[in-house]
Amino acid sequence: MADTDKPLLIKRYASRRLYNTETSDYVTLEDIAGFIRQGREVQIVDLKTGDDLTRQYLLQIVAEHESKGESVLPVDVLTDLVRSYTTGMQSIVPQFLATSFEMLRESQSKMMENFSAFPNPMAAVPGFEAMRKQQEAFLKSMMGGMPGWSGPTQPKPEDGSSPDDIAEIKKQLAELQKKLSKL
Repeated sequence: MADTDKPLLIKRYASRRLYNTETSDYVTLEDIAGFIRQGREVQIVDLKTGDDLTRQYLLQIVAEHESKGESVLPVDVLTDLVRSYTTGMQSIVPQFLATSFEMLRESQSKMMENFSAFPNPMAAVPGFEAMRKQQEAFLKSMMGGMPGWSGPTQPKPEDGSSPDDIAEIKKQLAELQKKLSKL
């Protein structure tokens, strides 16, 4: 039985084929994406040099999904990421993104815990509005002086929502409900 506490070790051969060391078979990028969706951590290393190639392959998986129309990253976010490489921002961007995703994961897990207790699941997300305001203030203070930054420029209503935000949340909620009903 596989030890799921340790990262799944994938070795890349000189032929660029990827080898799953747990199951002793070759895998594809889509297989690796599936392992990650199932909650497994993966580590991809070059067999000959021992170099860690995990970041490179994860970026390739994201790029392939984006190119198939499975867009998660808005163009504004991608543009800001590219800009961060050419400014002094590159040192804080990874930490900010990691913290933001951790907050998102925590909110999602709390929402799932409270899903059945509330008629509106978004009301169950503790600190959702505070998180949004904190992230917006951080971005404004850190990137507001950068030329070409495409952050928020107009004030939002008191509750922080807009018709587009609400429509997007409803869409995401409907997708989540479909996934839950399949389970």
